Formats: sequence, structure tokens, C-alpha cells
Amino acid sequence: MKEFSFKVYDEKIDDVSADIEIILIIDKNMNHKWVKDRDVLEYIGFKADENETVFLPESKRVYSASPSLHSDDIRLSVANAFKKIKKSKFQSVKLGLYTENCPPINARAMAEGIILGTYQFDKYKDKKRDFNIEIIKISTEDYNGKIYDKNSTLKAINEAIIISKATNETKNIVNTTPADMTPEKLAEYANELSKELRGVECFIGDENFLKNEKMEAFLAVAKASSNAPRLIHLTYKPNKKATKKFVFVGKGLTYDSGGLSLKPSEYMITMKSDKSGAAAAINIIRAVSELKLPYEVHAIIGAAENMIGGNAYKPDDVLKARNGKTIEVRNTDAEGRLVLADCLDYAQDLKPDYLVDLATLTGACVVALGEYTIGVMGNSSKLKKSILKASKKSGELTAQLPFNKYLKKLLKSDIADISNISSSRYGGAITAGLFLDNFIKDEYKDKWLHLDIAGPAFLEKSWGYNQTGASGAGVRLCIYWLKEFVYIENSVHKEVK
Repeated sequence: MKEFSFKVYDEKIDDVSADIEIILIIDKNMNHKWVKDRDVLEYIGFKADENETVFLPESKRVYSASPSLHSDDIRLSVANAFKKIKKSKFQSVKLGLYTENCPPINARAMAEGIILGTYQFDKYKDKKRDFNIEIIKISTEDYNGKIYDKNSTLKAINEAIIISKATNETKNIVNTTPADMTPEKLAEYANELSKELRGVECFIGDENFLKNEKMEAFLAVAKASSNAPRLIHLTYKPNKKATKKFVFVGKGLTYDSGGLSLKPSEYMITMKSDKSGAAAAINIIRAVSELKLPYEVHAIIGAAENMIGGNAYKPDDVLKARNGKTIEVRNTDAEGRLVLADCLDYAQDLKPDYLVDLATLTGACVVALGEYTIGVMGNSSKLKKSILKASKKSGELTAQLPFNKYLKKLLKSDIADISNISSSRYGGAITAGLFLDNFIKDEYKDKWLHLDIAGPAFLEKSWGYNQTGASGAGVRLCIYWLKEFVYIENSVHKEVK
């Protein structure tokens, strides 16, 4: 993964030397002083339309249109600019700031656009693709001519590096093949990561642990695989006493064949992505530790393979979950919710202030919201609104899917407490969320969020600053959400003073 050297200068951009300059066009009339090739741009028909980018090698400038100063527009326009020069021989690039009274926000967005937009996964390629740019120089001069504080800009960029690296590391895990990222290898990855991070510990639970914990639903999913399941529990504790406790639960199906309810072959191709929730939860811990957030944060991962064999769990089986509820299996391809049921129950033993699960849970969510949007579900309107608000800053797209009592009835089973799929083909994303709700205790109902990341977690065509393959869905969303709690707490403390 490419690592850049970011340097910040509290001086005018014209006084900063670099091989090439990137200029964002916010105004279609191109009325700001950094646009020094207006005649050439008009001659070649550059209209500054959204996503329009042009590289002028003679003047060593890249012009990239941004429809607004919103952070995600800045991310995308900077990423587009870097796509234009990824094959060039230049080694250094310079940019100024584009902001409205809060420069750190868009400095962070620019750095994220660069790091996320230049990601490439070439682990299995014989020939690696070179990217020659090494140094990114940021002037704290705004496009309106004002020079801002260097330290706050540098802090924002350092945060962006941490958040983007966590996102890209998530992509690496998800893009890795099922043979190279089994449940045991995912556990090894998490354990090695815990040794690198300050304040982080790792516990790995094997099959015997799962049996002792009476996680029958989790174990059933893994029965037919030659690769044994693992429960991964990462814990981050800050130096000072934590003010809140967050628990993130990740679905970690390192491969999902559908089990005896076998998937059609074309739907198996991308099933290495079924560990996206797990990869996100692990790297949320990475980012939390490196950002030194003041909270105790846990990641609980249910890692398993859903395969076929003579001992596979079957439609018509009845499983007993950790919380004692019985589940009628009507479809073995609705396996992620079985693993999550036991992991969510385990997570509540930690007595969290907030509980969030991330899962590539349903194709129905993709049908409902499209390929780019995370489905947000839960019982607390306030909690859902808080993460929807954070999504606007993070750049990840979210939409709320509402629970209702009528859909809940579709999970009724005649022989068990609940069925693992709905009796209707409609509303499948919501009924999957309602299934999980059965494993949330009353005292945690309003503290729990379910994030269905099935749409954006793995992309079969690139979009925005995301490449084909894994997108790292959920990492930036959850980190920005956690940072929002820090901001609110700090604001409250200032008011008290």
C-alpha cells in the first residue's frame, strides 16, 4: 500500500516548490487567482463539470472540478486529479486549501481523497503498478488568499492518514482470497495487529470455547468446513479512564457458499467479501488506538466458513442460540445472522454504552438502497440520526430502513422461537435486522445499531474514489461517529467551564 510523505507549509502556494500543482475548480467561471491557464482551458473546452479533470503537462498543472466545498466533493475531485497523474514520472505535488472558515475539515478531506483514491491491490499480480508521487505539499493558503494555522492543518492530515490507512487495510483483508484468509488466519491477523497497537489486547476463542459458550448457531454454520471457526475479541483501553464503552460486532464469513441452500455459481464469485464487517470492526480498533480516542472500544468477530458436506447444518434443523432462543433453519444461506445472534449476545455481556454490528447481511438491502448505500437499522431514532449525521462528514452514504411490527410477524416459526428467514420475499433487509433484534436484550434495545453494508462493501465496478473490489465500508462512518461523541463531550466540558 502506497505511503505518502505529507508536508504542510504556512506560506503562499506560489512560494512552495513542487513538480506539479493540483488546482480545484469550485466556480465554473474559474474566478480565482490559482487558475493561470484560463485561455488554454477555454480552448480545449474545459467546462468544470462535475468529475471533469484535465492535466496540462506544459504548465505542470492539473485542474479538477468540484461542485462544492463539501468535504466529499473535495475528496473526489482530489482523487480524480491523482488518477490523471498516476502514470506520470512526477515525484512531488502541491495543493492549497479550499475551505469556508474551517480549513482542517477540507485538509482532512484532501488527504483522504489522495490515500483512498490511489489504493491498489496487487498482491496476486506478477507485475506491480508503480506510482511515482512520493511527496504531497499542502499550503495553508486558502484559494481566497487567507493563510491558516499550520498546526491544525497538520493535525487534520495526520488524522486523515490514520482513518484512510484503516480503510485501506480493511480493503486488503476483504480482497484477500478465501484460501489465504481463513477464520484461523483472520484471527492470526487480529492477534498480530494487537501486538503493534498501544492499549490493544486480543482474545481468540476456538471451537471448544464456542461450545462452552453454547454458541450453537455460530457452530452450526461452521460445521461443514475443514477450516475451524474462531471468535475474535479485540479490546482497546485508553490511558485515562474511559468515559464510554463501544462494542462493534463484525460478520466474518471468510467464505460463504450458501451451504446446502447452495448459491448459483455467479453469486459465489465475490463471496470473499462476506468478511467485510469483520475486517471493518478490526480496523476500527486500529484507528481508535492510533487516534487515541478516550473510549473503551471492543471488536467482536464471528469468523467462519459456510460450506457443504455430509455434516452440514440443514434446512429444517432447529438450533439453540447462546441466549437460549431456538431458531428454525429454513435457509442455510441466511447464515450471517446466525453467527451474529451468538456474537451479539456475547457482546452484551460487556455492558456497552453503544453496540453496533456491521455485516454484509442481505442482498435485499442492495435491492432497496442500491450498491452505494449502507442500511441503518435499530430501535432508537436518536441513535440512528447520530450515525446518519456522521455519514455526511465521512463521505459514506447511509439511509434508514424502518422496523415495524407487521414485518416482525413474518419471522414466526411453528416449531421454534423464530425462523432464520422471513415467510415473505419482501422487506428482506428489515426482517434480517428484526431477526437480530430478537437477540438484543431489552436494556440494550436503544443502544444498538445494525449496519447492513452489503451494497457498498464490495464493488464490481469502481465509483467515486473507490476502486473495483473492497471499499472498506463502515470504517470511516464509525470513526467519524466516534469522533462526533468526542466533539460533543468536549463542547459540553467547555460550556461547564
